[in-house]
Amino acid sequence: MFFDSFTVDMKLPIWILMSCLFLIFSKSLQAQEKPGDKLVQFTGIIKDDTSSYPVPYVSITNRSYQNQFFTANYQGFFSFVAHEGDTIQLSSVGYRTVEVVIPTTEENRYTAVIKMTADIISLPAVHLLPWASIEEFNIAFMNIKVASDDILIAKENLSRESLMAMAREVPMDAKELNTFTSNQNHIKLSNDHINQRANNPLLNPFAWAKFINSIQKGKESRKKY
Repeated sequence: MFFDSFTVDMKLPIWILMSCLFLIFSKSLQAQEKPGDKLVQFTGIIKDDTSSYPVPYVSITNRSYQNQFFTANYQGFFSFVAHEGDTIQLSSVGYRTVEVVIPTTEENRYTAVIKMTADIISLPAVHLLPWASIEEFNIAFMNIKVASDDILIAKENLSRESLMAMAREVPMDAKELNTFTSNQNHIKLSNDHINQRANNPLLNPFAWAKFINSIQKGKESRKKY
């Protein structure tokens, strides 16, 4: 009899402990679910407002429920479970933050195409100088060599000495070679076919001098004999 009463007394704390655990678990489930709000599958695609291209890897935060964090994939697609009326915040580098409220729907899912606008920030211009201090700038400014104006530079480049130096150093291009070859061919044709003085021995003074010299040599040889 004593043993049976001891067993009942040992079982009593176990039932109390299980009841407490059940109550704690029920409270936990009630804390996770918002009373009166229906769970929906929120699915969508995030696109650029101007180009309609997908915005990849957007950070998604459920501001209404424990700041749950999600991420869209490289195609801007996302899908997760939320409650009706939850405020969803979407943020990405280079874009303005967008907030979407899940509306009441008859079905257990909600689909949306979300447009994000690019956030353009104009930064002030930065001028890089090759001097580390004002003293170095003053020294460089005092030692600067002022160049001549455009007219003097043009005259120096077109002087005879500059042109002769460039002619000696710079080879002829294709156009100059073609012009030089054409001139040489023209001179050769002129000497061969047009200039009859070079081809006709009667008009050649050197030929006449040689002819007269040979006549004088013949007369002198006849006088000897």
